Amino acid sequence: MKKLTGTFRNTQWDPYLLIAQIVAMQGLLYASLGFIMILMDYLAEANHTLDHLFEYHEIHVTDLGGRLVIFAFVINSLVGSGLLWFVVRRTKLCLDFSVTFHFIHLVVCWWYNSAFPATISWWLLNAVCTALMCVGGEFLCLKTELREIPVGYSALNNKVDL
Repeated sequence: MKKLTGTFRNTQWDPYLLIAQIVAMQGLLYASLGFIMILMDYLAEANHTLDHLFEYHEIHVTDLGGRLVIFAFVINSLVGSGLLWFVVRRTKLCLDFSVTFHFIHLVVCWWYNSAFPATISWWLLNAVCTALMCVGGEFLCLKTELREIPVGYSALNNKVDL
């Protein structure tokens, strides 16, 4: 007997789609962070290095360069909200992808520095950025998911009786 379920939301676990989305999110978020960081480096008249992305000692509020690094991460988390809406498109998965990106970023920073990030400013910034990315992505995805479904004339120009 044929299963009589709708196909609006496929809840079947697809590991290839999930891995592709994780790779896409990582690549797009690091590309946007790099681009934003280049703009911030021009404002601070600083050298362009990977230290600004991965060195946890670069995150501080004592000078303009450190504040611009913080600002770049916050702007990137807002860009990440839009990318969650564009790539993932599921409200339920926004927290998972936000935490996954920042966990992978933690591992990359740990490897890049050869030391576990130990500054409170790094942890606070990543917690705030995770929350911003998650809440912004959930807002955008929920807005799309709750869009009104038109009732009346269908695509076949048939009237629908309710």
